[in-house]
Amino acid sequence: MHPTDIKLRTRSRLLAVRFEDGTEFELPFEYLRVFSPSAEVQGHGPGEGQLVTGKQSVTITRIEPVGNYALRLHFSDGHDTGLYSWQVLHDLGRRREANWSDYLERCARAGVQREG
Repeated sequence: MHPTDIKLRTRSRLLAVRFEDGTEFELPFEYLRVFSPSAEVQGHGPGEGQLVTGKQSVTITRIEPVGNYALRLHFSDGHDTGLYSWQVLHDLGRRREANWSDYLERCARAGVQREG
């Protein structure tokens, strides 16, 4: 599954991705940051993932292509270690609502207050 169009919308803080199967997703920067596929966020094994918070204002400062299979997103907080493969981006788009709901529940359980 390859993207046919990728647009960085800095004003609305969205990464818009259209795939060859016709699906289109608008992925908020905060969502991409807290669900980074990096080992720092996901951990090195099952159950090791970290709850990343306080990223409501994060921006993407640069997008770097990695071969013909992924993007490296450079965030304003210095994070740049996650490789967002085409499959990861598609999955994040497809599962956005469920992922975000789970994230908000995790924040609430951890006693983390967030805006928005």
